[in-house]
Amino acid sequence: MEKNLESSKRVTLPRYQQIAVDIAERIVEDRYKVGQKIHARSTLASNFNTSSETARKAINVLVDLEIMEVQQGSGTFVASRENAKIFVEKYKNVQSIQEIRQDLLESVQRQREELNHFSESLKSLVNQTKKVHDISTFVPFELKLTEKAQHLEESVTDLNIWQITGATIVGIQTDTELLLSPGPYAKLSAGNTVYFVGHELSMQRMEQLFYSDSQA
Repeated sequence: MEKNLESSKRVTLPRYQQIAVDIAERIVEDRYKVGQKIHARSTLASNFNTSSETARKAINVLVDLEIMEVQQGSGTFVASRENAKIFVEKYKNVQSIQEIRQDLLESVQRQREELNHFSESLKSLVNQTKKVHDISTFVPFELKLTEKAQHLEESVTDLNIWQITGATIVGIQTDTELLLSPGPYAKLSAGNTVYFVGHELSMQRMEQLFYSDSQA
């Protein structure tokens, strides 16, 4: 049994049309020669593993296209290799258009899937970022007070630190000890390391409070 149309072709034709195209291809390739008699029942039905009625329909398509001709009393013969070539080229052009269309549809589908994946990834990133931000609120910043720092020997409450910077002091490291949760009257001295929590601007404002004239 001879090979039918390649399974990779995307154009889906009725069975008799597929056979008509395949016969035309064989005529173009001189496997069926001009003037050769073709027996629909014995030759085509057997070669293409199809019914004689389907083979007859395929022959009728080729007769209509003047690729084959019926000679009364003699049978059906190959009439024109040129017409067969035209038919095959038209079929390939249609196939190419269908394949391009299918490729475009698949490309659009892939892009949609990629966009959905990107959206999900972005959503996940935003959620993770928010979680990190929420957690980092409780991770203390630290600021070392040197001799150049302003407001030395002033108390936490005198400096209005929370009101000015948004920072809450949770610890003060002195030369000898770590004071956790120091009260409002704890004084800040040179050499201290101040630990505090707050929002993203708190660190900048604490630095401005102790190392700049600006207290914005």
